[in-house]
Amino acid sequence: MHFTFVNPTVIHFGKGQISAIQSAIPASSKVLVIYGGGSIKRNGVYEQLAKALEGHQWLEFSGVEPNPTRETMDKAVAIVKEQGVDFILAVGGGSVIDGSKFVAAAAKYDGDSWDIMTGKHTVSEALPVGAILTLPATGSESNSAAVVTYAAEQSKRGFFSPAVQPKFAVLDPDVMKTLPEHQLLNGIVDAWVHICEQYLTYPTGNMVQEGYAESLLKNLLVLGAQFGERDNDAWRANLMWTANQALNGMLASGIPHDWATHMIGHELTALWNVDHARSLAIVQPSLLRDQLDAKRAKLEQMGRNVFGFADADDLAAKTIDAIESFYQSLGVDTQFVAPDMTKAQAIDAVITKLEENGMVAIGEHQAITPEVTRRILDSAFQ
Repeated sequence: MHFTFVNPTVIHFGKGQISAIQSAIPASSKVLVIYGGGSIKRNGVYEQLAKALEGHQWLEFSGVEPNPTRETMDKAVAIVKEQGVDFILAVGGGSVIDGSKFVAAAAKYDGDSWDIMTGKHTVSEALPVGAILTLPATGSESNSAAVVTYAAEQSKRGFFSPAVQPKFAVLDPDVMKTLPEHQLLNGIVDAWVHICEQYLTYPTGNMVQEGYAESLLKNLLVLGAQFGERDNDAWRANLMWTANQALNGMLASGIPHDWATHMIGHELTALWNVDHARSLAIVQPSLLRDQLDAKRAKLEQMGRNVFGFADADDLAAKTIDAIESFYQSLGVDTQFVAPDMTKAQAIDAVITKLEENGMVAIGEHQAITPEVTRRILDSAFQ
C-alpha cells in the first residue's frame, strides 16, 4: 500500500447532465465533436449537445469504428490541425473516447501518429478532452488510457498519459435506452474483466481496494441476473457507475495488476475484429485455469466473498467455473473458432502478433510467456 492517487476528471452524473458541457468547455474554445456511427442523432444526444454548445464555435467528425483505427483517427487529426481546434469532445463509448485521446495527443505531435502507440513518442501534452458517455464499459471517460488499432498492420496497442485524462465526463444513464442488447452485455463483461485484472492476482492485505473490487463484482452479478430489467432507470445507472468505477484508477492504486487477458484478447480483436469484451470472455477462463496455482488464494477469496461459496478443496476451480458460467448466462461465448483458419494456424497467428508487440512476459508475475499463451489458447480455441 504505497501509492499516489488522484482523479481530476469532473463527473456530471444523471439525467439531463449533458447541459453541463455549456460551462465545462471554455466559451473561447473551438471544439471538435467526435462520435461514431450516428446513433447520437437518433437517441437525442446530438440535439442536447448542440443546444449546450450554443455560443461555442464547433465542428464535428463522425465514423469512429467500434475498435478505433489510426487510419480513421488520423483524418480527425488533420482536421484539428487545419481548423485550429483546441478542444476535443468525445461523444460515445470507450472506442470513441479512446480514439479522441489519440487525436488529442497526435494533434500536438508532428511525427508519425503511431509513434504514440509504439512508445517512440512519449505524450507529455495534448489538447483538452471532454466526454459524453453513451455506452458504459471501459471507464475511458475518467482515466488516462487509450487503445487504438492499426488496421493495415493488424496491430492493437495502448498508451497512457495524464495529458489525455478527460477534463470532465457526462454520465447520463438515460442515453442508454436505445443501446442494442449485445452492447449492454459487452459492458457488463468488459467491466467485470477490468476489475478482475486488478483483483485476481495475489492477496495484498489492501482491504479497501480488494473489498471495493468485490462489491463492484457483486454489482455486476446482480445486473447480469436482472438483465431483463435493463429498461429500468436504476439498472442503467448502476451499470454506468459500476463500469466507471472499475477503471478510474482507484482499484489500481497500491495493488499488483495482471492484464494478460487484455493483451491476448487485443490480438483477437486486431486479427478477427472480435468485440473487445467478447475477446476477454474467450481468453480469461482458460487463462485462469492455466494459472490456477499462482492465483489460487485470490480465486478462493473471490469464491467466498463474491459468489458466496463455502470453503472446499476445489474452491478455486469452482470459482473459475462460476466466472465462465456467468458469461454463458449472458449468452457470451467462452470459446473461439477462427474463420478460414485451422486451430493451429489461429494460435500461431496470435503468438506471432504478441511476439511482434513484445508481449512475451505478461501477467502479474511476468510468467505468461508465448509457450504459456499457446497452452491457454489451445484450451480457449476450437
